[in-house]
Amino acid sequence: MLGFLKQPLVLTAEINVSLLAVAVLGFLSRLWGLSYPRAVVFDEVYYGQFVSLYMKRIFFVDDSGPPFGHMLLALGGYLGGFDGNFLWNRIGAEYSLNVPVWSLRLLPALAGALCVPLAYQILLELHFSHCAALGAALLILFENSLITQSRFMLLESILIFFILLAVLSYLKFHNLQRHSSFSGSWWFWLLLTGVACSCAVGVKYMGLFTYMLLLAMAGLHFWHMIGDQSLSNVALVCHFLARGLALLLIPLAMYLSFFYLHLTLLYRSGPHDQIMTSAFQASLEGGLARITQGQPLEVAYGSQVTLRSVLGQPLQCWLHSHTSTYPIRYENGRGSSHQQQVTCYPFKDVNNWWIVKDPGMQQLVVSNPPRPVRHGHVVQLVHGITTRYLNTHDVAAPLSPHAQEVSCYIDYNISMPAQNLWRVEIVNRESDTEVWKTILSEVRFVHVNTSAVLKAISFPFQLSGASLPEWGYRQLEVVGEKLSKGYHQSMLWNVEEHRYGKSQEQKEREVELHSPTQMDISKNLSFMAKFTELQWKILTLKNEDTEHKYSSSALDWITMDTNIAYWLHPTSGAQIHLLGNVVTWASANLAALLYGCLSLGYLLRRRRRIYDIPEDVWQRWVAAGGITLGGWAVNYLPFFLMEKTLFLYHYLPALTFQILLIPIVLQHLSDHLCRSLLLQSMFSALLVAWFSSVYFVYCTFSPVTYGEPSLSVAELQELRWKESWNILIRKQ
Repeated sequence: MLGFLKQPLVLTAEINVSLLAVAVLGFLSRLWGLSYPRAVVFDEVYYGQFVSLYMKRIFFVDDSGPPFGHMLLALGGYLGGFDGNFLWNRIGAEYSLNVPVWSLRLLPALAGALCVPLAYQILLELHFSHCAALGAALLILFENSLITQSRFMLLESILIFFILLAVLSYLKFHNLQRHSSFSGSWWFWLLLTGVACSCAVGVKYMGLFTYMLLLAMAGLHFWHMIGDQSLSNVALVCHFLARGLALLLIPLAMYLSFFYLHLTLLYRSGPHDQIMTSAFQASLEGGLARITQGQPLEVAYGSQVTLRSVLGQPLQCWLHSHTSTYPIRYENGRGSSHQQQVTCYPFKDVNNWWIVKDPGMQQLVVSNPPRPVRHGHVVQLVHGITTRYLNTHDVAAPLSPHAQEVSCYIDYNISMPAQNLWRVEIVNRESDTEVWKTILSEVRFVHVNTSAVLKAISFPFQLSGASLPEWGYRQLEVVGEKLSKGYHQSMLWNVEEHRYGKSQEQKEREVELHSPTQMDISKNLSFMAKFTELQWKILTLKNEDTEHKYSSSALDWITMDTNIAYWLHPTSGAQIHLLGNVVTWASANLAALLYGCLSLGYLLRRRRRIYDIPEDVWQRWVAAGGITLGGWAVNYLPFFLMEKTLFLYHYLPALTFQILLIPIVLQHLSDHLCRSLLLQSMFSALLVAWFSSVYFVYCTFSPVTYGEPSLSVAELQELRWKESWNILIRKQ
């Protein structure tokens, strides 16, 4: 029974020494001296702020992309015991002792190191030789720009890691397709493809480019499967559903989970609240939630309310009035009504309070029981402090003459009667009898007499030009816009602060406007409502693009006509630059050109039924180009269409794909074009010389890749191989 114990248990394993060696070198190159410099390096000043906010659980919005990458950086801080207390306000600032620099930079460095063995594996899955795979890994290993970008608290190395992992997973899945469909390994690599794609998109939206490429390839491969007569209809449906689950549903679920975790972690009010709706702000701990706690839910006749513009850009603002009037004549000679000004004011103020009045009654208090205002009801809005009625008429607005002026009516005993009736339209209602609700309802006020809609005028990128002149205290303009189709957010308002008015006398009412409310109501938003709002803000929020010293155009990247100075030692000449390996970049461009020319030549000759290479070699050549050259194109060409400040590091994902193309072209040249022994010997000698030059350039620029050793002025000047490079030299 125990006879099996008579023989020793033997475990055998195959170890790819080449893969292991390049992996170890990758970790050494990225992790060596990771805490140096112990100072803020370039965009660490940007991402570090978000890490601190995560540590303090404070809500923020970053318009650069989804939150998964930020959470990974924050994970490094959490593992290192970071408390979030550091002022990220200056590049080059020395880190205090409470900042775990090594831990914060660890995950990007690990991701960058893992890209080296991933490159090796991808070439093998494309059915190229171990020699070509080793060449790809070494090129990634000795690429200075990839090293620099992976050694700091930045996201590009993490993005590239997930992109390469997605490509490798899909290739492994595809290679298992013919012989091992629906096996455990087949499912593993298919599911990992979807997971890696969702992670890439979750780090930066640039990951969407590679995701789309892999989806296109999956669609093309499935199209070929449809023509395979050996597969039954049931098998095809199963294959389709498996791909839909792994490549569409799982990435979508994971993407939502990133936001769920983000919103769960960041439950406290913070500096970015103002761009969110009142309902979102009220769901956060502190901030608006402190003010709105205990407010009544239903707006009734006699309610005292503040009305916030739903747009919230470029500034959050509330419907506001004050005792000042519009000037009789504007600077351009146009006349006004000389009525009391109505504006949108970006600060909380007692003059933001309004009373919702029933036009058929004189009372300004809530009855018992309260009479709620519903969709379609006509109301009057009475300014709480001045008791004048919100009014509009056929007079041109001060800054927007195409629209009507909005004012609080003053009876000058002239032929300009009050027009102060407004119809309440709840845009996000579920029924036509829905009650107007605090915070939750988005309301449009339609003027009964003229059908104009109450609108806050915004100038998203021209804050200096968005405000009224001095006579309007630089506040934002409010107009009556003629009724139009659709519901632009500048026409929508929501009740933010709300109380039931109890005082009919004006002086008592003014005291009441400063008093807290006592009624209790819960206004928690669902996750999907918060996700939808946050996602929309990320996609539409645009900071004003400013010219940066190191910004560049996409055309500058191919030939590396630009660089970025990441860090400069305060006293010595030590510095760190984002600079690539010149030989590798030039070789990548040449490889892309050769691939295009050879492919075109092969296609033309195949059209004439001249087959220079075997069919399996041709298929391998096309597949490899689809991944590498296609990956370069989808990660590079979209930048020509983007209106944003661009930097050299945006090119790194595309560059990585282009580097993978180099050994593919080299092996093809060696195997199929160098057919004589003499040519093969010469080609091998050229390869040795070429790779020696790659290593030489890597070593030459290592001081500005790692920041040490410090170089003299003469040595720094020697590194300026191009006039357009900005190598920092201190004045003696």
